[in-house]
Amino acid sequence: MNLNELTLKQAYEGLKEKKFSSVELTQACLKRIEERNKDINAFITVASEVALEQAKRADEMIASGQQKMLTGIPYSVKDAICVEDMRSTGSAKILDNYIAPYPATVIKKIQEQGGVILGKVNCDAFGHGASNENSMYGPVKNPHDLSKVAGGSSGGSAASVADHMCIYGIAEDTGGSIRFPASLCGVVGLRPSYGRNSRYGIMPMASSLDTVGPIAKTSEDIAIILEAMAGKDEKDGTTVDVPVPHYGEHLEEDISGLRVGVPKEYFEMAGMDEETRVLVEKKIQQFKELGCELVEVSLPYTKYAVPVYYILVPSEDSSNLGRLDGIRYGVREEADTLLGIYAQSRAKGFPEEVKRRIMIGTYALSAGYYDAYYRKAQKVRTLISQDFERVFREVDVLVTPTSPFPAFDLGEKSSDPLAMYLADIFVGPAAVAGIPGISLPAGNTTAGLPVGLQIMGKRMSEELLLRVGHQIQ
Repeated sequence: MNLNELTLKQAYEGLKEKKFSSVELTQACLKRIEERNKDINAFITVASEVALEQAKRADEMIASGQQKMLTGIPYSVKDAICVEDMRSTGSAKILDNYIAPYPATVIKKIQEQGGVILGKVNCDAFGHGASNENSMYGPVKNPHDLSKVAGGSSGGSAASVADHMCIYGIAEDTGGSIRFPASLCGVVGLRPSYGRNSRYGIMPMASSLDTVGPIAKTSEDIAIILEAMAGKDEKDGTTVDVPVPHYGEHLEEDISGLRVGVPKEYFEMAGMDEETRVLVEKKIQQFKELGCELVEVSLPYTKYAVPVYYILVPSEDSSNLGRLDGIRYGVREEADTLLGIYAQSRAKGFPEEVKRRIMIGTYALSAGYYDAYYRKAQKVRTLISQDFERVFREVDVLVTPTSPFPAFDLGEKSSDPLAMYLADIFVGPAAVAGIPGISLPAGNTTAGLPVGLQIMGKRMSEELLLRVGHQIQ
């Protein structure tokens, strides 16, 4: 096995036992990036010199007995997450020249452990999309089939892990942007509970839904990363003051007797791929083999999650993206008037999907339509949350498909925004409710395309989700 193909846990043990150095591990990843990035387009910025300098420092930490779980391990960072003194574009041309002056809190925590940043990876611009075709730096291609999408918005993160360009990735999930590409690329992705991880230093899309989480090769790796990055942050008032568990300590504990809910609505939706259904249902049977009890449950408000999401998110988008105007932030286009500078900078700096959502959100928040759209969506959001609260009094976790279909062709849905929005149908409800969800590989179709299984739990139940995910994997 090549060094870049190791899991995080294997890389940690290899570094600890002096089987190889962090420099050698980093070089293996950089070599893979050089070989494959021209085809996959996962990385926007490759920070080779920075990575090798950090790897040398990590080797010094290890030699002096200061090794932690993430010391010397190379990782990728979604380009909507700030890394100090590194280009951070959010995959939009309006920030083409932006060098972040400070790090996101989650990145700072990893850096304090001696992590090695390989660079910034591609995404749908500011997180707007489900296929990673809305990047102004080109689409990310699926490592399993270069004619297919990698999923979005964190397609670069999922593809970089799946293709062994890095050991793990740090990404962001607003409505499914970690879990959906993890499913399409055949890796593991966790959306933590809202408030579990700091959002400080993350380019905001929809502030009431944005979460930061890891993508890796196993649930065990996810547990290691989450323990390092989670916790209260004084710079982010939405983080919760709840102790961070030792997520890796209980992965091997028996899960027999667990009540596993299977929401009937998730398997009755039109448009679900039949191979996906069969693979997911087969994977769910593993819970029985492990002594769990399968319980059919109902989440009747699930069908409203996507329409609620696509009112709330554009509304918050239109507010958050107001700062990107070519004056306060961003590439400035020349014009004869101040209004012209604003208009030209935003017209050329934003892709079509970003413009579409800004317009929808501005409309939904306008004086004549606020009550009809935004306020009503918030009320239905509460009903969706109550749906989950009720069901979690009956069961311990919920299992569903992550995506209704495997990776689709590049360009297949880009001309039909509504068809693209429906890709979020299974991942959107957890995001709207603020609960955690993890996507695990459930097998491959006859065409060799990965399918994902999603496990959801009540708020702050990541420890249970990771244990279940580990046992199922």
